[in-house]
Order: sequence, then C-alpha cells, then structure tokens
Amino acid sequence: MNNGYSSPAGASVRSDAKFHAPVPTRRNWDENIGIWWREIDRWLLGLIFLLMALGTVAVAAASPAAGNQYDVAEFAFFKRHIIFQCLGIVVMIVVSFASREDARRIGILMAVGMLFLLLLVPIFGEEKNGARRWLDVGMSLQPSEFLKPGFAILLAWMLSWRLRDPGLPVLSYATLTMALVGALLMLQPNLGATILFGGVWFVLVLLSGVSIQRIGALIVGGLASITAAYFLYDNARYRIDSFFGGGTAFDQVDLAQRTLLAGGWTGSGLWLGRRKMNLPEAHTDYIFSVIGEEFGLLACGLILLLFVAIVARALVRLVDEENLFALLAGAGLATQIGGQAFINMMVNLQLFPSKGMTLPLISYGGSSTLAVCFTIGLLLAITRRNPFLEREKPGLKNLFERKEDRA
Repeated sequence: MNNGYSSPAGASVRSDAKFHAPVPTRRNWDENIGIWWREIDRWLLGLIFLLMALGTVAVAAASPAAGNQYDVAEFAFFKRHIIFQCLGIVVMIVVSFASREDARRIGILMAVGMLFLLLLVPIFGEEKNGARRWLDVGMSLQPSEFLKPGFAILLAWMLSWRLRDPGLPVLSYATLTMALVGALLMLQPNLGATILFGGVWFVLVLLSGVSIQRIGALIVGGLASITAAYFLYDNARYRIDSFFGGGTAFDQVDLAQRTLLAGGWTGSGLWLGRRKMNLPEAHTDYIFSVIGEEFGLLACGLILLLFVAIVARALVRLVDEENLFALLAGAGLATQIGGQAFINMMVNLQLFPSKGMTLPLISYGGSSTLAVCFTIGLLLAITRRNPFLEREKPGLKNLFERKEDRA
C-alpha cells in the first residue's frame, strides 16, 4: 500500500508494525562498499596505485642521498615515506566515499581554513632556505599544499553560479580570489605555487564559458603580473636571472639535469647511482633526476605517460558530465596534479627555473603527500558515477557549443 512516503536516496524502508509507518534504515558497510566499488573509476584508481608504488621505489633509491645530506640513517626517509604513504591511502579512500555535495562542502571548508592559516604564515611561519611557508603544528604543515584542492573546488563552485544567474559577476569573484591567494603566496615568497594556482584559475575560467576577448585580457593581465613579480620580488628575480644567466639555483638545476641523463636509457641500477649523492633535495624536488640515473630515461618516460594517463582518464570521465560544478571541479583537480608534475619535470630537465615543487605521488613528503592523496580522493569522489544512468548530452561538448553560440 502506498502511504505517500518516499524514502531518501541510499535508504531502504522497513515497516513498523506498531505505528504502520515505513522507517528508513541506513545501508550497512557491505552495501556502501559495493556501491563505492561500482561507481568509482577503477582505471583511475589503478593508475594512482601504480604511480604510488613507483614513487615508493624512487624514494628508496633517493633515501641514501637524502640521509647523507641531512646526516641521518640511509633509509630514514624511506621508512617515513612508507608511513605517510599508508596514511595517504587511508585519506584518499575515505575522501573518495564522499558524495559530490559532500566533496563540495569539504573542499570549500578546506579552502577557507587554509586561507586563514595562510594569513598566519608570514607572522608565525618557520623559515627554511629563505622562504617562510610552514607552520609548526607538531609537524611542518604547509597550508598552500592543502589549499590546492580547496582552491579548485571553491573556484568551480563560484563559476558554476553562472547557470543559476547569468548576471552574477562570477569572473570577478574568481579573479579576486586568485589575487588574494597570489598575494599571500608571494609574501612567503612562493612563485612556483602562485604560477600553479594561476594555471588552475585560468583553466577553470576558460572552461566556464568566458568570451575570447576576456580570455585575451586575462592573458595580458597574467603576463603583467609575472613582470611585476620580477621587478618587485627579489626571490622571483633571482630565480629567473639564475635560470638564464647562471648562479646557485641554476647550478642545482644543471646538476639535476646531469644526474637525470647519467643513467642513459636503462639506468645504472637501484642504489648504484653516484651523482645523486651530490644532488640537493634528491628525495623531494629532484627525485625525477634520481629516477633517470638509476632506472633510466625509459622509466622517466613511463612516469610521464602515467601522469598523462591520469589527467586524460579524469577528463574522459567528464566528457559527458552534465553537472557544471562537477565538470569544473574535476578539471581543476586534474589540472593541478598534472600541472605540478609538469613543472617538476621541466625543472629537472633544466627547462624551467627552480621552483621547490615536489613530484606528486612520487616525491617524499609529510603534509605534501597527505595533501596530494586528499586531492586524489576528491577527484575520485567527483568522477564517481552510477554506471546504470544514461547521459544524453555530452558535458564538455555541450559546454563548447554554448561558448560558440555566445561568440
């Protein structure tokens, strides 16, 4: 008998004999795990685990060089990396269980919280190598690392308002948010992170349907900002000048390139590399060079292909996505991961100034590893979908059709 009660999504209904009313019951863990396994992108999850496994081997190779630099046991960093990898996997899986609405809420709260901590960094932050980017909270916490996923989610949420009210100045809101984040990062200073955040902002603005004229204006504004950073910030000017004209930072990048090429196509073998012992930050910023020396250029090519596959797979899941927020958030998170990997590899190949940026899922790191796994968890949550639901309108195709109509 239909008594007019409809059960919420995800709840089953049982009848209460005393009151003759249906009462919703929660799904048990087996059902939740079954639904998660059915909706998760297993190909993307497999690529992530493969990259993390290769990263574990890479940190094992770089750990003796890092131990020698910091005067600790040879495999101290490797042991810590295993711990952070395990914690990161737990974080990634737990976050991937979130619904899209919960992922949006988590991302926005993360963005607000990290922006607040970012305000505290210039005052209470720890200074390392001439930069003040970390807060001591029992461990070194770099707020900008955890701001990355929150920033992509926050911008996607703002830009998706356009569908509700086309008159809202969402581009202005997104640009002001980027300007605030950029200003706080340059106070540290952190030019590399500023460029990465700017890239994510540009991609999301581009996908949100901005006209060609505004895109041109944004490009000009970005170039003007970089020029201003060169003249106003000593750190930015030093890194750029060092890259083009030689200097300490350039010497590090040059050493990284020489280390990367020393192994040839197949590498010298695990723990047989010698150049890595003189390489600063071999386990973090320059771990790609260690991979090149010990496992060869073919292994470096494999790492590159895996990052391309991860970004491509995420975008494939978004091709027929009709939810604009999900499309923008997924694209932003994928851009962030791929962009950071691209910058790190370019630095190791001496094609980009030194940025102090790790290689996601590969480099050793405490808070950075957890932050990357948190980002992947959000990406997995947003790209989840019920395989039994049919979609009639391709998301990206429909988005570009709307852009052409406006033009």
